[in-house]
Amino acid sequence: MEYAEVVMQRYATKKFDGRMIDDAKVIQLLDIIRYSPSAFNLQPWRIKVVTAARIKEKLLPATNNQPQVVTCSHLLVFCANPELEPLIGKVEDTLNQTDMPKDVIGQYIQLITGYVTTMTPDRKLAFAREQVHIALCNAVNGAKALGFDSCPMGGFDPNAYADMLFLPEPLVPTVLCAIGYAADAPQQKIRFPREEIFF
Repeated sequence: MEYAEVVMQRYATKKFDGRMIDDAKVIQLLDIIRYSPSAFNLQPWRIKVVTAARIKEKLLPATNNQPQVVTCSHLLVFCANPELEPLIGKVEDTLNQTDMPKDVIGQYIQLITGYVTTMTPDRKLAFAREQVHIALCNAVNGAKALGFDSCPMGGFDPNAYADMLFLPEPLVPTVLCAIGYAADAPQQKIRFPREEIFF
Protein backbone atom coordinates (compact mmCIF):
# COMPACT_ATOMS: atom_id res chain seq x y z
CA MET A 1 0.00 0.00 0.00
CA GLU A 2 1.35 3.43 -0.94
CA TYR A 3 1.85 5.85 1.94
CA ALA A 4 -0.84 8.21 0.61
CA GLU A 5 -3.32 5.30 0.63
CA VAL A 6 -2.35 4.46 4.21
CA VAL A 7 -3.07 8.01 5.33
CA MET A 8 -6.37 8.20 3.45
CA GLN A 9 -7.64 4.78 4.57
CA ARG A 10 -6.64 5.01 8.22
CA TYR A 11 -9.45 5.96 10.58
CA ALA A 12 -10.15 5.96 14.31
CA THR A 13 -11.64 2.52 14.84
CA LYS A 14 -14.33 2.62 17.53
CA LYS A 15 -14.74 -1.13 17.99
CA PHE A 16 -12.34 -4.00 17.35
CA ASP A 17 -13.26 -7.65 16.82
CA GLY A 18 -11.11 -8.96 19.69
CA ARG A 19 -8.65 -10.94 17.56
CA MET A 20 -5.03 -10.75 18.63
CA ILE A 21 -2.47 -9.39 16.19
CA ASP A 22 0.36 -11.76 15.31
CA ASP A 23 3.46 -11.11 17.46
CA ALA A 24 5.68 -10.58 14.43
CA LYS A 25 3.42 -7.79 13.16
CA VAL A 26 3.29 -6.16 16.58
CA ILE A 27 7.09 -6.15 16.74
CA GLN A 28 7.16 -4.55 13.29
CA LEU A 29 4.83 -1.82 14.53
CA LEU A 30 6.88 -1.27 17.67
CA ASP A 31 9.94 -0.75 15.50
CA ILE A 32 8.06 1.71 13.29
CA ILE A 33 7.19 3.62 16.45
CA ARG A 34 10.75 3.29 17.77
CA TYR A 35 12.11 4.95 14.64
CA SER A 36 9.85 7.99 15.03
CA PRO A 37 11.57 11.35 14.74
CA SER A 38 12.01 13.54 17.79
CA ALA A 39 13.71 16.83 18.52
CA PHE A 40 17.45 16.25 19.05
CA ASN A 41 16.60 12.52 18.81
CA LEU A 42 15.89 12.60 22.57
CA GLN A 43 12.95 10.17 22.21
CA PRO A 44 11.31 11.44 25.43
CA TRP A 45 8.74 8.68 25.62
CA ARG A 46 8.10 5.27 27.08
CA ILE A 47 5.25 3.13 25.83
CA LYS A 48 3.44 0.61 28.01
CA VAL A 49 2.01 -2.27 25.98
CA VAL A 50 -1.14 -3.76 27.55
CA THR A 51 -2.51 -7.08 26.28
CA ALA A 52 -4.11 -8.77 29.32
CA ALA A 53 -7.91 -8.69 29.15
CA ARG A 54 -8.28 -8.28 32.93
CA ILE A 55 -6.06 -5.19 32.92
CA LYS A 56 -7.92 -3.66 29.98
CA GLU A 57 -11.21 -4.27 31.83
CA LYS A 58 -9.76 -2.54 34.88
CA LEU A 59 -8.71 0.45 32.73
CA LEU A 60 -12.12 0.76 31.05
CA PRO A 61 -13.75 3.10 33.62
CA ALA A 62 -10.68 5.36 33.52
CA THR A 63 -11.16 5.60 29.74
CA ASN A 64 -14.78 6.80 29.85
CA ASN A 65 -15.93 3.24 29.10
CA GLN A 66 -14.80 3.47 25.49
CA PRO A 67 -15.12 -0.04 24.00
CA GLN A 68 -11.86 0.21 22.04
CA VAL A 69 -9.97 -0.46 25.26
CA VAL A 70 -11.43 -3.91 25.84
CA THR A 71 -11.98 -5.01 22.23
CA CYS A 72 -8.51 -4.15 20.94
CA SER A 73 -5.65 -6.59 20.61
CA HIS A 74 -3.05 -4.32 22.23
CA LEU A 75 -3.42 -1.02 24.04
CA LEU A 76 -0.38 1.23 23.73
CA VAL A 77 -0.05 3.78 26.53
CA PHE A 78 2.25 6.55 25.31
CA CYS A 79 3.97 8.24 28.25
CA ALA A 80 5.92 11.47 28.18
CA ASN A 81 9.30 11.38 29.91
CA PRO A 82 10.16 14.90 31.13
CA GLU A 83 13.56 13.87 32.57
CA LEU A 84 15.49 15.07 29.55
CA GLU A 85 19.03 15.32 30.98
CA PRO A 86 19.59 11.53 31.22
CA LEU A 87 18.33 11.21 27.65
CA ILE A 88 21.07 13.56 26.49
CA GLY A 89 23.60 11.11 27.92
CA LYS A 90 21.91 8.23 26.06
CA VAL A 91 22.02 10.18 22.80
CA GLU A 92 25.72 10.86 23.37
CA ASP A 93 26.38 7.17 24.04
CA THR A 94 24.65 6.14 20.81
CA LEU A 95 26.44 8.81 18.77
CA ASN A 96 29.77 7.57 20.13
CA GLN A 97 28.99 4.20 18.52
CA THR A 98 28.85 5.84 15.08
CA ASP A 99 31.62 7.20 12.87
CA MET A 100 30.64 10.79 13.64
CA PRO A 101 33.73 12.83 14.63
CA LYS A 102 34.09 13.25 18.41
CA ASP A 103 34.35 17.04 18.18
CA VAL A 104 31.08 17.21 16.22
CA ILE A 105 29.40 14.98 18.83
CA GLY A 106 30.70 17.24 21.59
CA GLN A 107 29.34 20.35 19.90
CA TYR A 108 25.97 18.70 19.32
CA ILE A 109 25.66 17.53 22.92
CA GLN A 110 26.64 21.00 24.11
CA LEU A 111 23.88 22.47 21.92
CA ILE A 112 21.23 20.09 23.31
CA THR A 113 22.37 20.62 26.91
CA GLY A 114 22.24 24.39 26.50
CA TYR A 115 18.70 24.18 25.17
CA VAL A 116 17.39 21.74 27.78
CA THR A 117 18.91 23.50 30.79
CA THR A 118 16.93 26.66 29.99
CA MET A 119 13.64 24.79 30.34
CA THR A 120 11.41 24.90 33.39
CA PRO A 121 9.98 21.56 34.59
CA ASP A 122 6.62 22.46 33.02
CA ARG A 123 8.28 23.23 29.70
CA LYS A 124 10.17 19.92 29.79
CA LEU A 125 6.90 18.06 30.25
CA ALA A 126 5.24 20.06 27.47
CA PHE A 127 8.21 19.34 25.19
CA ALA A 128 8.01 15.60 25.93
CA ARG A 129 4.25 15.55 25.31
CA GLU A 130 4.73 17.28 21.95
CA GLN A 131 7.23 14.64 20.88
CA VAL A 132 4.95 11.79 21.99
CA HIS A 133 2.38 12.84 19.42
CA ILE A 134 4.93 12.43 16.63
CA ALA A 135 5.40 8.80 17.71
CA LEU A 136 1.61 8.39 17.82
CA CYS A 137 1.41 9.38 14.14
CA ASN A 138 3.84 6.61 13.27
CA ALA A 139 1.72 4.19 15.31
CA VAL A 140 -1.60 4.87 13.57
CA ASN A 141 -0.19 4.99 10.05
CA GLY A 142 2.14 2.07 10.72
CA ALA A 143 -0.77 -0.08 11.91
CA LYS A 144 -2.72 0.55 8.71
CA ALA A 145 0.39 -0.14 6.59
CA LEU A 146 0.79 -3.51 8.35
CA GLY A 147 -2.84 -4.51 7.70
CA PHE A 148 -4.62 -3.73 10.96
CA ASP A 149 -6.41 -0.81 12.53
CA SER A 150 -5.98 1.70 15.31
CA CYS A 151 -7.63 4.36 17.41
CA PRO A 152 -5.73 7.25 19.00
CA MET A 153 -7.41 8.20 22.27
CA GLY A 154 -7.08 11.18 24.55
CA GLY A 155 -10.20 10.72 26.68
CA PHE A 156 -8.77 9.00 29.73
CA ASP A 157 -7.64 9.71 33.30
CA PRO A 158 -3.82 9.80 33.22
CA ASN A 159 -3.50 9.61 37.01
CA ALA A 160 -5.66 6.49 37.20
CA TYR A 161 -3.67 4.92 34.38
CA ALA A 162 -0.40 5.69 36.12
CA ASP A 163 -1.68 4.09 39.33
CA MET A 164 -3.27 1.01 37.77
CA LEU A 165 -0.30 0.27 35.51
CA PHE A 166 2.27 1.01 38.24
CA LEU A 167 4.06 3.44 35.95
CA PRO A 168 7.29 4.77 37.43
CA GLU A 169 7.76 8.45 38.00
CA PRO A 170 8.31 10.77 36.20
CA LEU A 171 6.40 9.15 33.29
CA VAL A 172 3.12 10.89 32.42
CA PRO A 173 0.49 8.99 30.39
CA THR A 174 -0.25 11.33 27.50
CA VAL A 175 -2.20 9.51 24.80
CA LEU A 176 -3.44 5.99 24.06
CA CYS A 177 -3.44 3.98 20.87
CA ALA A 178 -5.63 0.92 20.65
CA ILE A 179 -4.67 -1.48 17.84
CA GLY A 180 -6.45 -4.50 16.41
CA TYR A 181 -8.83 -5.55 13.65
CA ALA A 182 -11.84 -3.33 13.07
CA ALA A 183 -15.36 -4.56 13.78
CA ASP A 184 -16.84 -1.31 12.48
CA ALA A 185 -16.67 0.57 9.20
CA PRO A 186 -15.06 3.93 8.52
CA GLN A 187 -17.20 7.01 8.13
CA GLN A 188 -16.53 9.37 5.24
CA LYS A 189 -13.23 11.14 5.94
CA ILE A 190 -13.85 14.87 6.36
CA ARG A 191 -11.10 17.49 6.44
CA PHE A 192 -11.04 21.27 6.02
CA PRO A 193 -10.27 22.45 2.48
CA ARG A 194 -6.68 23.27 1.53
CA GLU A 195 -7.45 27.00 1.40
CA GLU A 196 -8.30 26.96 5.11
CA ILE A 197 -5.11 25.12 6.08
CA PHE A 198 -2.34 26.43 3.86
CA PHE A 199 -1.51 30.11 3.35
